[in-house]
Amino acid sequence: MKKLSIVFYLTMVLIILAVGYGALAPESFETITTTIKSFVASTFGWYYMLLMTFMLALSVFFILSPYGKIRLGKDADRPQFSTITWISMLFSAGMGIGLVFYGAAEPLSHYAINPATAEPNTDAAFKEAFRQSFFHWGFHVWAMYGVIALSLAFFQFRKGEPGLISSTLKPIFGERMKGPFGILVDVLAVFATAFGVSTSLGIGAIQINAGLNYLFGVTIGIIPQIIIIAIVTVLFVASAWSGLSKGIKYLSNTNLVLALALLGFVIILGPTLLIFDIFTDSFGGYLSNIVQMSFRTAPLNASNREWLNDWTIFYWAWWISWAPFVSMFIARVSKGRTIREFVTGVLVAPTLLGAIWFSAFGTTAIDMQKSGVADLAQASTELTIFEMFHSMPLSSIISIFAVMLIASFFITSADSATFVLGMLSTKGSPTPPNKVKLAWGITLSVIAVILLSVNGLDALQNTIIIAALPFSFVMLLMVASLIMALKSEVKLMKIKK
Repeated sequence: MKKLSIVFYLTMVLIILAVGYGALAPESFETITTTIKSFVASTFGWYYMLLMTFMLALSVFFILSPYGKIRLGKDADRPQFSTITWISMLFSAGMGIGLVFYGAAEPLSHYAINPATAEPNTDAAFKEAFRQSFFHWGFHVWAMYGVIALSLAFFQFRKGEPGLISSTLKPIFGERMKGPFGILVDVLAVFATAFGVSTSLGIGAIQINAGLNYLFGVTIGIIPQIIIIAIVTVLFVASAWSGLSKGIKYLSNTNLVLALALLGFVIILGPTLLIFDIFTDSFGGYLSNIVQMSFRTAPLNASNREWLNDWTIFYWAWWISWAPFVSMFIARVSKGRTIREFVTGVLVAPTLLGAIWFSAFGTTAIDMQKSGVADLAQASTELTIFEMFHSMPLSSIISIFAVMLIASFFITSADSATFVLGMLSTKGSPTPPNKVKLAWGITLSVIAVILLSVNGLDALQNTIIIAALPFSFVMLLMVASLIMALKSEVKLMKIKK
């Protein structure tokens, strides 16, 4: 593997140290990371709120500004993938498995267990549940991914730079980015990606195990989860081996078909009219309250601030920690699109799909809870969706679809991650060697298995949220660098005319 950079070896050393500590002293690891995570949330919550809102404002600016005409590539380049395939790739890599995991559980929690400001089990909590869910999975998240992906795509495809986070900072730091600071930036990106995806693999294995338990009585435990991870590893490595335009493309399209089928089942078999009413009313409420929600820190209300730390600020840090992986992948599949087309697509399509998804699954779950059909609030997060299906017609068929979709999203996320990690480990190669992708695929799965075995997923989740803070400063530098480069590009385009 001659193409491997020093970033690969340094990150592997950090991974071994972190996983070793987590495996040998899981309680100590979790205690320390929980303390640091709480400190970050309480101290930098205001900063995360302003940062994510700034990213949304910046996205709107890029759509409306003259920069929107610039193409991510040469002027003659056109998109490699159709719009539908492109959107399915955004959806799959960005948050597909998370929507299945939290689609019913999060709105239900905001309604019945711990609402943001309303009283539990009230109509006010019902409406607020969806505004908050849309907020956590909507415009702010995709604006942040879009801006970072835009920076990566612009420098890689328009300026011919390597596909690395460090390459986007050259307008500010010049050739110094080829030295230790550039290596540090790329190591941070690889570390966050590896642990973020490993956490997703662990969560995915837990939910697939829960679905198989519901359908076929498979025991819930570490052995079945390890077997699930092993099978999925073989599948996603095989897909990654086949390349971007085959494996990931076909899997992403399959995900979209399965997701729309499952969504259709829930809308038709659930409280259909209520679903559409809730979507319309709540999305309007989300839009009309978005400014207030964007700046809310609850400085004088301890219980509301605790809720923000546990939900909104947690989510903002979580999404930032995923930015190196998701944004890198989005950039890689977006060559040939204009900035206006790119930012609009990334901002609008996944947000609307997510809002419809939460409306269907969340409304169905809350309606069951409210009417007494099922006490879903008592179910664990991974079982909520299956307990909901149990009270619906054709429950077994819908559950099988759900397990298939989770597995498909599971494979696509890991597949996309091995591709991105391969790029970051081989000096930005757009076609990383299969052996590098294989090495990362095995590494991700081993991390997930080890930490599942010692109940270390929470500590791992804390770790990558902590890593989000230093990467957020890198994001701001990327924005400054991008604006500098865009100004120069516009002047260059005028000269060429």
